[in-house]
Amino acid sequence: MDLHPSNLGLEPLGAESSATQRAYQALRKLIVTGDIKPGAKLKIEGLRKRLQTGASPIREALSLLTSDNLVERMDQRGFRASPTSQQNFEEILMLRCELENIALRQSIANQTQEWEESVVLSHHRMVRSHSSGGEDFEDLHKAFHMALLLNCEGPVLLKFCSQLYDLNIRYRYLAGSAMNYKRRDVSSEHKNIMESAIAGDADAACEHLLDHYRKTGAFLVGVLDEAKLA
Repeated sequence: MDLHPSNLGLEPLGAESSATQRAYQALRKLIVTGDIKPGAKLKIEGLRKRLQTGASPIREALSLLTSDNLVERMDQRGFRASPTSQQNFEEILMLRCELENIALRQSIANQTQEWEESVVLSHHRMVRSHSSGGEDFEDLHKAFHMALLLNCEGPVLLKFCSQLYDLNIRYRYLAGSAMNYKRRDVSSEHKNIMESAIAGDADAACEHLLDHYRKTGAFLVGVLDEAKLA
């Protein structure tokens, strides 16, 4: 499986211009990290000035982001950043657990040396970035989780998993400083997932993965309420 970012849903597939790609990536990051708030209207002129690009790339990028469920089209009134809610978060978590369970089992069933090496390398890069406080940690964190799944046989499944990662991570950014992992050893959780996967133990790997997600979900449910998410 090709590890190019476009296969992870990180670039707009089929975009005709680099300007559209840049606008897509910039807007995606602004929405996922919460710099653009949930429900905020996305005015073409304001975004054009903010991103220093043309109106056409902005429109095209917004259209692409609607398929990622990060942007909503409001009939004839333009676009807005997709709103958030407790119900939405719980649905994202449920779907992520279900789909990644399928993808990880397929990945392990198709185990190759190349895939094992990519999982180990992505884990190493993530750990190194976390230890050094690197600004690229979040990108490397996603790269690790997606590397686990990349040996499955479903490009559509992979795209959905990538989109669900972004939708889930958006809630982590909204929780912000309220997140508290003092009672968890997240590094060990990641290591357990990796070691079980490359050992070919699908049951253990999936158990560790889903437990990892559900623990994060429990933290988020504890700090996100309807008033904060509106």
